[in-house]
Amino acid sequence: MKRRTFIQNTTALGIGLMAGRFPSAAAQQNFPVVRVPENQRHFSSTVIEQAIEEFQRHVSNKELGWLFGNCFPNTLDTTVFPEEKGGKPYTYVITGDIDAMWLRDSCAQVWPYLPFMAADKNLQRLIAGLVNKQSQCINIDPYANAFYNDPTKVGEWGSDHTDMKPGIHERKWEIDSLCYAIRLAYGYWKTTGDKNPFDGEWLNAQRNIVKTFKEQQRKDDLGPYRFERTTARGSDTLQVDGYGYPVNPVGLICSSFRPSDDATVFSFLIPSNLFAVVTLRQSAEMVAHLANEQKLATEMLDLADEVEQAVKTYGIVDHPMHGRVYAYEVDGFGSYLMMDDANIPSLLSLPYLDAVDVNDPIYQRTRAYVLSANNPFFFKGSAAEGIGGPHIGRDMIWPMAITMRGLTSINDGEIKACIETLRRTHGDTGFMHESFHKDDPKKFTRKWFAWANTLFGEFLWKTYKEKPYLLK
Repeated sequence: MKRRTFIQNTTALGIGLMAGRFPSAAAQQNFPVVRVPENQRHFSSTVIEQAIEEFQRHVSNKELGWLFGNCFPNTLDTTVFPEEKGGKPYTYVITGDIDAMWLRDSCAQVWPYLPFMAADKNLQRLIAGLVNKQSQCINIDPYANAFYNDPTKVGEWGSDHTDMKPGIHERKWEIDSLCYAIRLAYGYWKTTGDKNPFDGEWLNAQRNIVKTFKEQQRKDDLGPYRFERTTARGSDTLQVDGYGYPVNPVGLICSSFRPSDDATVFSFLIPSNLFAVVTLRQSAEMVAHLANEQKLATEMLDLADEVEQAVKTYGIVDHPMHGRVYAYEVDGFGSYLMMDDANIPSLLSLPYLDAVDVNDPIYQRTRAYVLSANNPFFFKGSAAEGIGGPHIGRDMIWPMAITMRGLTSINDGEIKACIETLRRTHGDTGFMHESFHKDDPKKFTRKWFAWANTLFGEFLWKTYKEKPYLLK
């Protein structure tokens, strides 16, 4: 089943069944059990269960406790498939209602569990298995964004006009796919000190990453990647002979698609380029310390410096109302696109990804822009306000963007407002969704979207640990 058809069917299910299943959450004294039964969970972690129990014991708002208990373990409950091959762990992680592993989503789904690994070695091994799986996938094809667990499977997009291989679900080139794999590996290493995942397979993946990034600077030619899809949806394919619109090779890296899996308009996607700067430096540190590959580390650091300087030169523009801000996309010729998208990396999410300092004046002006009516994908209705994007369309707010607004806020009132908005807009389901209508939270897409669930759990846990008074 095609992804968009699945999403449409999920929306219908949400409106037709879930909306009438439970009484209004605010009116309930007890909240229904909606979490997967224990004997059906894919993976159980004692330390995660202890975190849920602690949160529910100390947070007086029972609805927030219920939501945390449903959302935070959702990735472990429903989407992980750990296995052992030759004594080495490999973990396949689906997004939820689509049986494929996106490099981006899978890394983001397990990221909030990293601080808990010290107390649960099985959880650590599960995440090490994903680091191994990511390296394996990147070495199959660094341009692909999503893979199957079956290396022989040819899926629904096998007819795309690009260099598809068996085992690949989709081959949309997105900078952030490779960045997320580095971010997870670096976070794992820094948290555990474990060197086991950083073997020859991992080192080859790092080489493939830097090679791909350099190819997509398009300095000498257009590079080996092109993509066309037979589709009525323009954002599902690349224009101009399958390469996208022309760019001026100024040092930035082309990303043919956004984290939403929608095609870019101008291929220099600024949030993803800033993410690449961070992760190239992280990879350089790892290859130098773990593999003694000093030449490769220097190559990565030089590339990071080049991209960073190019962002400063071409990625910051003068907005008539907000002043000097980051553009969303540029082409290096002087054209730029002003917007922000809910998917991460976004302009809003840059401090969360350690790409900019949260107090940086350019970021704060950019933040004011993306959270205003001047951002064409900022929607405000009777139920909520927040960022959406072209992927689902007008008037559909993404809970992920509200969560990210809270995670990157330095204002207590704003953080509390984000939590309250998310509490009110789960559509009486007990879970977060891909998006919901600005006037009706029961009109939503994807009732099973693990990234949005786990990210919300991360937000609640961070608030509980750092600012528990906001949860009262």
